Amino acid sequence: MTQPFWGPDFTALAQEDPQIADILLAELDRQRGGLQLIASENFTSPAVLAALGSTLSNKYAEGYPGRRYYGGCVEVDKAEVIGMERAKDLFGAEHANLQPHSGASANIAAYGAFVKPGDTVLAMSLPHGGHLTHGSKVNFSGKWFDVVSYGVREDTELIDYDEVLALAKQHRPKLIICGATAYPRLIDFAAFRAIADEVGAILMVDAAHFIGLVAGKAIPSPVPYADVVCFTTHKVLRGPRGGMILCKEEHAKAIDKAVFPMMQGGPLMHAVAAKAVALKEAATPEYQRYAADVIANAQALAAGLADEGMRPVSGGTDTHLALIDLQGVGVTGAEAEERCDAAGITLNKNAIPYDPNPPAVASGIRVGTPCVTTQGMGVGEMKTVASLIGRAVRDEGDPQSVRDEVGELVAAFPAYPAD
Repeated sequence: MTQPFWGPDFTALAQEDPQIADILLAELDRQRGGLQLIASENFTSPAVLAALGSTLSNKYAEGYPGRRYYGGCVEVDKAEVIGMERAKDLFGAEHANLQPHSGASANIAAYGAFVKPGDTVLAMSLPHGGHLTHGSKVNFSGKWFDVVSYGVREDTELIDYDEVLALAKQHRPKLIICGATAYPRLIDFAAFRAIADEVGAILMVDAAHFIGLVAGKAIPSPVPYADVVCFTTHKVLRGPRGGMILCKEEHAKAIDKAVFPMMQGGPLMHAVAAKAVALKEAATPEYQRYAADVIANAQALAAGLADEGMRPVSGGTDTHLALIDLQGVGVTGAEAEERCDAAGITLNKNAIPYDPNPPAVASGIRVGTPCVTTQGMGVGEMKTVASLIGRAVRDEGDPQSVRDEVGELVAAFPAYPAD
């Protein structure tokens, strides 16, 4: 196995629990040895990992800076305040809450701040690219709220804003949610703001997937238009796994109370500190170049896959991800995921709009470029990646031959270099 890139703390783990140490090493080898194209993943910096594995993990800190329910919070208070200020500066927000454990937790808090069980919510349909927390019947959102779903047009595969307005007028939701997990195009936040104002609704933007592109000034920001913006910190933003909320000052008290004590207890202070580190990294010119490169790579990858006979949904992408329709090559998403995995390419099956297959099978795949861009790959490499995916998906020859070429490519652009 390759050696870990992190410091002497690993030696203690290897001595104390070699079974878990072996798993960590194996996962490091997996990340280094293949193409990581999951759109919702990234490689955090060693600095973020250092904060995440720090002694701040030991501190219980229910409450907020200066208003804790435990003593001994003077240092963790400093970390949280620094993170809050960095978030507000980076995104131009009036208030920030760094405590949600995940994006779903952040979304639960937003629901808790603005609506009650049984209230009407308007959100994007999961099969058309939305998220579980946008009204899926198996999720709290679909169980507790009357969720009305909007989708994309069948001809353009773009959000139908006329439909959104018509549904809003018909159902008069108290909360409107925009944002998605598998929608490759930009969202018109001004249009959603106008619709929300038309019916007197709160506008929530679930920016989990694209907030890193906003931080890098590569796409427009939802912050000026939304009442509340919820997101994860571990995708393009390249932070630790976790969630965050931005909101207008008038909603700050409601949001904070919905996070704690309504939705969760003590925050993960090591994660809060790691979020602060990531926010500092995202405020640099280097990160802005990275965000622009992520989009350029996604567009090049989508074009390359189109050349391989795989249709990009909506014709392409404006963001870090592309949704690919495989019906033209006669392969399901589940088959493609399995074949790519055998070839050292990690991506996920994904439903496409108006998909004839069930979600567990799906007719498409979703690919993203945050990881490969962090590794230093550019648009030239994306043509190679598209060719490798094409060969793997079509099951042309021995998958080991594709895996060997994948290995050569990632060796030239290593994740977490050993040196």
